[in-house]
Amino acid sequence: MSAALNNSFDVVIVGAGVAGALIAKQLGLAGKKVLILESGAGLPPNINAFLERFYTARAKVPEIPYTPELFDPPGGSNLQDPTLINAPRPSVLALDKNWQDPKQSYLIQEGPLAFGSTYERVAGGTMRHWLGTTLRFVPNDFRMQTEYQQLVNWPFGYSELESWYSEAEKEIGVSADSTEQAYLGITFPPGYKYPMKAIVPSLVDQAVKQGITGMSFESINLTVTGTPAGRNSQPYQNRPVCAGNTNCIPICPIQAKYDPSVTLGQALDTGNVQIWPQTVASEIVLEGSGRVSEIRYVQYQQPGGPQTGSGSVTAKLFVIAAHAIETPKLLLMSTNQGRTPNGVANSSGQLGRNLMDHPLYLAWALMPRPVFPYRGPLSTSGIESVRDGDFRKKRAAFRIEIGNEGWNFPINDPWTTTVDFVNGLNQSGLNPIGGGKPQTLFGTDLVSSLNDRLTRQFRLGFLVEQSPDSSNRVTLAGEKDHLELPRPKIHYDISPYTRAGLGAAVEASDQIFSRLGARQFTTDPAADDPSALDVPVNGKTKRIKFFGSGHIVGTYCMGTAKANSVVNPEQRSWDHPNLFLVGSGVFPTVATGNPSLTIAALALWAAQTIKKDLG
Repeated sequence: MSAALNNSFDVVIVGAGVAGALIAKQLGLAGKKVLILESGAGLPPNINAFLERFYTARAKVPEIPYTPELFDPPGGSNLQDPTLINAPRPSVLALDKNWQDPKQSYLIQEGPLAFGSTYERVAGGTMRHWLGTTLRFVPNDFRMQTEYQQLVNWPFGYSELESWYSEAEKEIGVSADSTEQAYLGITFPPGYKYPMKAIVPSLVDQAVKQGITGMSFESINLTVTGTPAGRNSQPYQNRPVCAGNTNCIPICPIQAKYDPSVTLGQALDTGNVQIWPQTVASEIVLEGSGRVSEIRYVQYQQPGGPQTGSGSVTAKLFVIAAHAIETPKLLLMSTNQGRTPNGVANSSGQLGRNLMDHPLYLAWALMPRPVFPYRGPLSTSGIESVRDGDFRKKRAAFRIEIGNEGWNFPINDPWTTTVDFVNGLNQSGLNPIGGGKPQTLFGTDLVSSLNDRLTRQFRLGFLVEQSPDSSNRVTLAGEKDHLELPRPKIHYDISPYTRAGLGAAVEASDQIFSRLGARQFTTDPAADDPSALDVPVNGKTKRIKFFGSGHIVGTYCMGTAKANSVVNPEQRSWDHPNLFLVGSGVFPTVATGNPSLTIAALALWAAQTIKKDLG
């Protein structure tokens, strides 16, 4: 790779996630010469190594299958020291009492709350965090300030993005029914059909739907809707039909779920796209005119090995698609020998600000009769009717995800309950149900008790929209990684508007479980949990735990004016006409849907603009 120092391309893309991959494919099909710089390992010939790492790991957390190894030694219990790793990555395993220890956490967390979402360095975060949920945003997500006098407007509306949503659904391969998805103002062209028919609802979905029919929350009728999924309900793009494995996160074992490796393979097949793996962009270099002239990089061969090369690459246009944390980090690192002391593309001072996620409230319960979880994809339906309404004038909205994986997410079941019954413990709260002391069970007693408890488990996930607050931001830390590059420093908190949404989520879960006749087992957080906060519930204050959704949004937001945004509606830097910043970082708000489909739609839109620029 270092031998190609003088290579010049039409476009250089930093990052091989869904946005970078889709743009590379479109440009490659148009005959443009494209280079992708990927900080992580390249695409493997198959996923067998990922699967083996997942199967043998003690901790089945989302990032465990991928490289570099989280533990030292592999299979051990000590997290790798990020200072000893090239292109390290965050892990949810670092969110414990030592969450601010730079020897454990790659992200230098300032608080006051822990930022709970993580990401990968191989084919982007979509490789693992993505459940496959491909929701369109509802129209009012784009006009929050106009409709509800809250948050900010996007520089365009749903109608401008509608056709790009359709194109993105084809590229990903989405299974859904457009008639079912036409709610809260979402529209489709006449006769529009998704690429594949909808995934069938699970037995859990059916039980929840039957149980809450006719129920309302804050005067909104609760309606269970099938979730559009980037996984196959029929053969598509040389991928098989979903077989119902419940480990879509972190990895689909048969690759029925879309991930960026699909698009990257198609991009490489054009013959016009190259990928340089283990190549970390270190600086964006500007000409005197303000145009980007080159990107400098460093290379390595082993995660903990020495730097093996360095150089720069030139192009006509440059696209940074390195995620909402790594993109601002690269831009802030690019000081151009003091000519851009605040970084590239930062004349507004907004770079790195407005970091957002969907803070996730989990609630879990035991149904009065079996609903047979632990089968099917992790989620196939949700309660989407609560995503919009006049309540947004006072509190954040949320969507409700119905889980098919029992209590696996909340308490690592069926492992935890099985260990409880065999060892006379009660970490799950299920041993015993009626009070008294925990029991030690064997033989038929163990089997019948597990069958009774596990078949009645289900959980709800409330993904709450977060305010774009300028104090929530990514900056450069003094701590560095093994390549001597700065690590990201995170300041993170949750606003009263979003806390009110989390409080409403608690109230909604209580009411839904009551309606279903389900016994709730949701636990309170530990006193020292860095992801615990106070929220208003029924006029009182309640302390709850929130999780990260993996939906890392903001930090280089788009807008209509150079003074208060980083990119224009084309996703072009206001400051540098041949620099595009793409991905979820351009979102002015996190909105109420999972972001992947909107990332893809905006990437396809940007690809069209770039092709026009290149002639």
